[in-house]
Amino acid sequence: MIQRLQFCVGEGFDPYLNLAVEQYLLEHVEDGCCILYLWQNQNTVVIGRNQNAWKECRTTLLTQEGGHLARRLSGGGAVFHDVGNLNFTFLLSADDYDVSRQLSVILEACRSLGIHAEASGRNDLLADGRKFSGNAFYQSGGHAYHHGTLLVDADTGRMGRYLCPSKAKLAAKGVDSVRSRVVNLRELCPGLTIYMMQEALKDAFGHIYGLPLEPIHVNNLDRQAIANIRERNKSWEWIYGRSLPFSFSCQGQFAWGNLQMKLNVEDGLIQTAQVYSDAMDWEIPPRIEQALQGCRFTMDALQQQLEEELGQGALLTDLCQLLSDQGI
Repeated sequence: MIQRLQFCVGEGFDPYLNLAVEQYLLEHVEDGCCILYLWQNQNTVVIGRNQNAWKECRTTLLTQEGGHLARRLSGGGAVFHDVGNLNFTFLLSADDYDVSRQLSVILEACRSLGIHAEASGRNDLLADGRKFSGNAFYQSGGHAYHHGTLLVDADTGRMGRYLCPSKAKLAAKGVDSVRSRVVNLRELCPGLTIYMMQEALKDAFGHIYGLPLEPIHVNNLDRQAIANIRERNKSWEWIYGRSLPFSFSCQGQFAWGNLQMKLNVEDGLIQTAQVYSDAMDWEIPPRIEQALQGCRFTMDALQQQLEEELGQGALLTDLCQLLSDQGI
């Protein structure tokens, strides 16, 4: 039974830190307590626990434009976060977990702002028939959380830019995102700000549960424990290395001949590379295969390995352009 409410607002827009604070709060929430954590990321794509990073996001484009790719503990699809988006997380014991009650906090907050909102299925919240919030869930060690996005004034153009499917032919065993029409709440409530949304959520949280709110300040939490989780969150092994096996293929026609390439990737590393070509130089395919075997499946790593094997020249330029065009 919920007997205590706590309220925490994240500090800064670092996705790896914000997700670390979320995990820390999950692991330390007391029985009988419900925490509402509000946080924001800047120019970030967050993928679900079991998703393939390359299938869900134009990873190279995102990083080239100063963005971040992060992986969360929960399942569900890929989402784009910017400072026009507000994230919420309810953290509590598994025994007190009640999705409908938690969602009612969001719905009441919206209604207090004059926005008619409703739940759609298990994961989405709609206003004016369009999605403004996607939700995901996680349980561990007797604790649980329910978190989601709230599109207040997000840049939907960037959302489509980074979440658009890659040209690469990825036959993955991971989970595809479900993309739907979205709406910013500010469109339905002119002048709405992130601060106004936070205050509405805070008021609705106390009203739905009928209890006073106790603030939690991030700076008062165990900084070292959070820093350790943050380092894990931003590591290549966590973001890319957890991907389920998949295959990648591409082909191109160049002045020196036609080339087809198929790569089998597991744990973010190229396990096998098969290259076919009608180029006059018969050594091209085996040299490329040798260069890519065991390589990380990132554009920088692929380019470095190919350059070390092939050296500078038209062949290297053409291959790098072919791979870059696939949206790796």
